[in-house]
Amino acid sequence: MRKQFLPCYIVAALLLSSGTVLAGQMPGHNGHDHMTEAAVGSNHADVVKYKACAHCGMDREKFAYSRMLITYADGSSVGVCSLHCAVTEMKDQKNKVVKMIEVADLNTKKLVDAKKATWVLGGEKKGVMTRVPKWAFAKKADAVAFIAKYGGKLATYKEALDMAENN
Repeated sequence: MRKQFLPCYIVAALLLSSGTVLAGQMPGHNGHDHMTEAAVGSNHADVVKYKACAHCGMDREKFAYSRMLITYADGSSVGVCSLHCAVTEMKDQKNKVVKMIEVADLNTKKLVDAKKATWVLGGEKKGVMTRVPKWAFAKKADAVAFIAKYGGKLATYKEALDMAENN
């Protein structure tokens, strides 16, 4: 009986989906895990650590543009897909002190301090886990350009958080 071999890319996909391949152990790729490299190289190291949202299970790489990372004073952290799930997390952990909340810039997907970001509420672009979209931008000019294209209004983190808590 003749042995049949699967192409390398199919074997790699099967191994990755099963979770059995660790970074640097991808067979046939010079020891590089391209998925991990891409995530880390794009400032998505948090996605490697927290692949799925802690509250709804959504894929944080797929929703890298709306994801958030909450770091507590005790050193623990949690990754979520959206402001909606960040609110759920903070309500569930109300006895823990939040040290830092980071949010992805919609355009670059890089994490920035949520309190320093310029937020846009509303507009025509469908939000994540919400009826009223809430988007974050590292640069105010990017938020203004977004509003010119999709509508919405400028807001602070507190305004976006208050809206998320009440919806």
